[in-house]
Amino acid sequence: MDADKGCTKCFCNYTIKFFYEKSGKNISDHWSSRDYVIVSLGLTVCFIVIFSNLLVMGAILKNRRFHFPIYYLLGNLAVADLFAGIAYLHLMFHTGPWTIKLSREQWFIRQGLVDTSLTASVLNLLAVAVERHQTIFNMQLHSNMSTRRVFIIIVFIWVVAIIMGLIPSMGWNCLCALGECSTMAPLYSRSYLVFWAVVNLFTFSVMVAIYTRIFLYVRRKSSQMSQHTTQMRHRETVLNLMKTVSMILGCFVICWTPGLVLLLLDGVGCTKCNVLQYEKYFLVLAECNSFFNPIIYSFRDGDMRRTFKQILCYLCRRRGDQLDNSGVQFTTLDHENYKSRTAAPTEGNNGTLLIRRDRDDASKDWR
Repeated sequence: MDADKGCTKCFCNYTIKFFYEKSGKNISDHWSSRDYVIVSLGLTVCFIVIFSNLLVMGAILKNRRFHFPIYYLLGNLAVADLFAGIAYLHLMFHTGPWTIKLSREQWFIRQGLVDTSLTASVLNLLAVAVERHQTIFNMQLHSNMSTRRVFIIIVFIWVVAIIMGLIPSMGWNCLCALGECSTMAPLYSRSYLVFWAVVNLFTFSVMVAIYTRIFLYVRRKSSQMSQHTTQMRHRETVLNLMKTVSMILGCFVICWTPGLVLLLLDGVGCTKCNVLQYEKYFLVLAECNSFFNPIIYSFRDGDMRRTFKQILCYLCRRRGDQLDNSGVQFTTLDHENYKSRTAAPTEGNNGTLLIRRDRDDASKDWR
């Protein structure tokens, strides 16, 4: 009996539609042309994200030149982007008019997948920034970190990401405090959105500060280095890798900062900000970040670009071989004439010998 009272107090038996209406977020059970456009574009982007990041992961596994800690972390970033593509794909099939049919558990899973992918990406970029800081200040191209330590860091990243994705469903929500519900995420507590946005924006600031310090250090050291060819090549390699990683970080910050600021404004209860007007656009911008990284790899890294081409060419050749061996044959008049010449053996000889004799005669003619 007490459990039923507690459940009533916490709105456990209320539908998703109830929370959306209380938060002021429109929810409809009818499909509009805008819904069709959003879902179609979202699905297209999701498939591009999944394919491109699978390509990055395959390139890092295939090319031994990428078997270093920095590339393992960038590969894990590709895994996080792949997970983001899957999370957004799941979101596309549970958004719009489909939202009204979701249970609370399904809604928390939908949001938790997106939160987990973002946390994994942020922690990966932070790990890359720390690795670059340690390596560059030791005047090295690659870190001396062992593969085991990199594996431990990757496991730690995903454990933290999963926990962050589960926190709202574990209790930090507004099911027992309806007045604290968010507008953009009607089952999330506003205090959680503030926490989420502040932590990620602070992490962005830390990473930007780290890379700023690295660039200042590299520029000062470069001016002190001699013009020896080996040192110049080493410097150029370090700078190119630094520029690639910095572009990845910059792209991530540009794509995610507007959405996080919007979450922060929603969390502090800004009624004049009209957060719902910009929500969809900033979500699409954040989603696009997951396929920008493979483009940056292709543009900046020649080895990565060549490995991409090798993988794609191999896939094309394999598909061609499968088509050739598929057993589908088209009979033509020339093919029938050839069969009649080779399949009708003379007395005492088979078709194989006739073919061999024809080849021998041809070789005599060339002589």
